[in-house]
Amino acid sequence: MFVLQNYTWAVVFCIITMFCWGSWANTQKLAKKGWRFELFYWDYTIGVLILTLLLGLTLGSNGTAGRAFLDDLGQASHASIYSALIGGAIFNLANILLVAAIDIAGMSVAFPVGIGLALVLGVLVNYREHPVGNASILFGGVLLVVLAIVLDAVAYRKLPGAAAGVSTKGLILSLACGVTMGFFYRFVNAAMYPDFSQPLPGKLGPYAAVFIFAVGIFFSNLVLGTFIMKKPFVGAPVSFADYFQGGLGTHFTGILGGIIWGVGMSFNIIAIGRAGSAISYGLGQGATMVAAFWGVFVWKEFKSAPKGTNGLIAAMFGCFLVGLALIIVARTS
Repeated sequence: MFVLQNYTWAVVFCIITMFCWGSWANTQKLAKKGWRFELFYWDYTIGVLILTLLLGLTLGSNGTAGRAFLDDLGQASHASIYSALIGGAIFNLANILLVAAIDIAGMSVAFPVGIGLALVLGVLVNYREHPVGNASILFGGVLLVVLAIVLDAVAYRKLPGAAAGVSTKGLILSLACGVTMGFFYRFVNAAMYPDFSQPLPGKLGPYAAVFIFAVGIFFSNLVLGTFIMKKPFVGAPVSFADYFQGGLGTHFTGILGGIIWGVGMSFNIIAIGRAGSAISYGLGQGATMVAAFWGVFVWKEFKSAPKGTNGLIAAMFGCFLVGLALIIVARTS
């Protein structure tokens, strides 16, 4: 299978992750008007599953390092499989909360608050499991990300109508997403062997692990996705009949969103072998800055904000940029 050989390429893969994770949600906004996120999300899970399978059968099945994709799946222990599946289920719950928050509060709020908090928790949890990098510099970067989250929340509260219940719900959903998403990554990491060039019996390589993770997303959505269709956060319930009324283009936008996110997740997992899980995850979650950029400058989610809000947004971006730079430097210090 294909593996990375140095830290520089691991950083490049994490940056690609950052842009994929920060951009996939645009497909939700590009879906036809009135297409509910509860319906969009089914296509998203299909896209993730398709992409991880294709990568496993291509990059994961060529090269001399490690084990080939299908061989890796065939020898995996039950513990490794369950760990990756649990990671997928936890992520799915967190991501449903995120997509709901985007639907209610917009990308420039849901991502910095939800994924920013997930970054903080994820770095702490993964560093505890695999302490790679300079802790002082790494956690200094994390503190700046926390400050960016606070600044974004303050800016959001300045928007007209931000005190209304639906907007408050968007902020609460973002926080719930962050708390939940901070823990999925360690389960996927626990299913894999640490050096991708030296496979261990029962453990998974990156391609098999991320595919089983995607299976966990899809099958857990049979429960979670069905539940939120019947009990949506906002609006009337929707049915599977509504889903099948969507056109080919509408379904494709959701599948495309899943493919984009799946590329990011796969590249991030591949990068673990050289960057370490804490840095790989933390840098990938710089997606918050990318998503905030889309929300602020493309979708104009703060266009009605009062005077002074732009300064808070600029400070938020500054804190994110410096924080992410420190996370990158932490591995080489």
